[in-house]
Amino acid sequence: MRPPATPRERSVPEPAPGPEATDGSHRAAPTPPDAPEAADGTGATSDPAPRAAQEPPTPAASPEPPTTVSRKQAAKAAATSPDPTTGRSPQPPTATATQPPTATASDPVTATASDPVTAASQESAATASEEASVRPGRAATARAHHPTAREPSIAPAPATTPEPSGSAPEPPVTDLSDLAPAAWPARAAAAWPALPLLVALALWVYATRHTDVSALDDFGLVSALHPTFWAGLAVLTAGFWFTVRDRRRPGAWSLAYVLVLLVMERATQALLYPTPLYAWAWKHDAVIDHLLTSGGLQGADRLGDMAVYDQWPGFFAAQAALVRLLGVDNAAMYMAWWPLVSSVLLLLPLLLIYRTFTEDRRLIWTAVWLFCVGNWVGQDYFSPQSVAFALHLGVLAVVLRRYGRSGGPHGRQGQAVWTVLLSVLVTAIVVSHQLTPGMLVVTLVALALTRRYRDWVPAVTTVVIFLAWCLTAALPFLSAAMPDMIRSIGDIGANVETGYGTTPTGTGAVATSWAARLLSGSVLLLALAGVVRQRVLRHRALPLLLIAAAPLPMFAASSYGSEMIFRVLMFMLPGAAFFAAAALLPKVRTLAADAAARDTAPPSPATRARPRRVPLPALPRPRYGVWVPLLVLLAGTLAFVPSYSGKDRVNYFPPREVALVQQLFDQAPDDSLVVAANRNYPLAYEQYWRVDHYWFLDDDRRHVDEIVRDPATVLARDMAAVEPPARAYFLLTRGQTANSEMNGQLDRAQLDRIRESVASSPAFELVAENDGGVLYVLTPAS
Repeated sequence: MRPPATPRERSVPEPAPGPEATDGSHRAAPTPPDAPEAADGTGATSDPAPRAAQEPPTPAASPEPPTTVSRKQAAKAAATSPDPTTGRSPQPPTATATQPPTATASDPVTATASDPVTAASQESAATASEEASVRPGRAATARAHHPTAREPSIAPAPATTPEPSGSAPEPPVTDLSDLAPAAWPARAAAAWPALPLLVALALWVYATRHTDVSALDDFGLVSALHPTFWAGLAVLTAGFWFTVRDRRRPGAWSLAYVLVLLVMERATQALLYPTPLYAWAWKHDAVIDHLLTSGGLQGADRLGDMAVYDQWPGFFAAQAALVRLLGVDNAAMYMAWWPLVSSVLLLLPLLLIYRTFTEDRRLIWTAVWLFCVGNWVGQDYFSPQSVAFALHLGVLAVVLRRYGRSGGPHGRQGQAVWTVLLSVLVTAIVVSHQLTPGMLVVTLVALALTRRYRDWVPAVTTVVIFLAWCLTAALPFLSAAMPDMIRSIGDIGANVETGYGTTPTGTGAVATSWAARLLSGSVLLLALAGVVRQRVLRHRALPLLLIAAAPLPMFAASSYGSEMIFRVLMFMLPGAAFFAAAALLPKVRTLAADAAARDTAPPSPATRARPRRVPLPALPRPRYGVWVPLLVLLAGTLAFVPSYSGKDRVNYFPPREVALVQQLFDQAPDDSLVVAANRNYPLAYEQYWRVDHYWFLDDDRRHVDEIVRDPATVLARDMAAVEPPARAYFLLTRGQTANSEMNGQLDRAQLDRIRESVASSPAFELVAENDGGVLYVLTPAS
């Protein structure tokens, strides 16, 4: 005798169309006595109820061949199929108890109802319950579309269907993609980086509104800043670090943090100071004014030492055109904001350079951040150097991305187009600045010596354009300066030695100098640690290592006015910042390493067959790999402020000082002479094509000592060569005093003695005086 079939093996007759309800909705027919019934409301087939509650099956009915159908379809088919012996729909069984039986694992119970409508409602409710569990949120819509559906009078008791031995239990059916997302928590988690940004900006705005720069001390802007400025920098740095470490965050958040950092670093001075900083910026404004006035270039016979600017006129000609285009009086109307503009210009070439070697956003944006805080040298002011440096990075970006061998034949398509673009960028550099082309040449030669960039087109193009300019337009200046340049080649000690008047003195100046040295030294040490720690970068990002090391030979070329060490640090910074960022991060990825890993390590069959697991969110734990780099990053960000703004007492000129100097040039006749301690005052080169200047602290030390011993007599003798109607003026301002004190030339007592001697001498006549300085004129009799 054949044993009874299990629930999975039970044969089910083919479903027949059931009667249709009069209201247009399909209603299930009563369940026949010989058909199994869904007892758990999920479509699972249970064992038949006890024989006392069912009618015996008709012997004449022969079972159909077994067919594989779902349990839900089997229950529905059994409920709607007619009796095979009579052709009628069977009547529902009569309940034997008033209370529904309790389901157990060994005795599942069939749900009962008092009439066929109730039975159909139960079956419909069970189906709706299953659909609601699979696709939540749609059951309510289904009920709304069928308002006549009734709820079951008796909820079916859950039952457990025994599974046959040897078969794995079926997992619950759950479609997570249809789950309604938690909109507010998800949006809040995605937008949390905006909170530190807004807090930092609010603290910065409050600090700028409560900072007084009317009386700066030896620490410059550092001691004048409101404490909320430092708090804003700390909040910004912490927010950036935790944002950039999260791989799920898009790069737009990191870009926003870097832009806010630049605003706090470079725009603070533009908002706090009513006049532009840096005497050199005022000097460049005078050169632009000369181009607008004369309408052309002039030689050394007319301009003397200032002819060098007419022989490298690229930046000044472009700014003269910009002044005309904007319709302003002069470049001083906007040059206070130039540090911010020039710093933003560096971001695009930096990103292109870094993305050439890695797609790791953590490494890219951390390197950009370190570059911004390490670039304290101050060459971002209104100067040809600021634009030439951005163009320098643009040339490197083109060479690294379009002239490498790693890209194959596809990477070398359109080579002529890129060579033309390269030539345009190099020409703009060559006609604007003297030093940057030399730095670019040594860097391109270093890259061409490697196997990856063995293409001499960029280096040869740069050398040809550079020599062509030097042998034509710049030849007058180079002919005069060439003997001194040749003598300085190879004299590294003299080139890096600080000369007279360039040694910081005073507590504030010394502290500022050490902050700058420690900041640069820390970036270089971190870069060295990154080279040692990240082994993959030593090979994959070798060109960036060469870019960081290439400027070092320039120490042997020239002293560049005792500024060569600062320029070398600036040109090393793009490569050094990349490796310094690598030292602060865990294992980083490179483009070549990722491609090699995908090619050489295909997934194994076991790995492909393994089901994907959804990782659970881990609770944050304090780790040294998170907090130590954050503290390093925060220390560097805070150290930037004294390194960059610690000498604002020297670089800032109050409006009263500007007005005093402007009064001088408004009344000075042509060929007049202005004598001052040094060139650190506003409008120092104003109308330099018709007024001469003499700064006695730039003279020989013995002559300076003579002036200190007998100021009025020696100065009157030096100024007596001016012939009428020209006049000779003596100008001593607050900026000259601050510069002389902080750079170790003459202290305040010595400068006060010179001023008192001139004031008491009958050879000088007072022209103007205010809290910004004094102006005297040599009398004609003297």
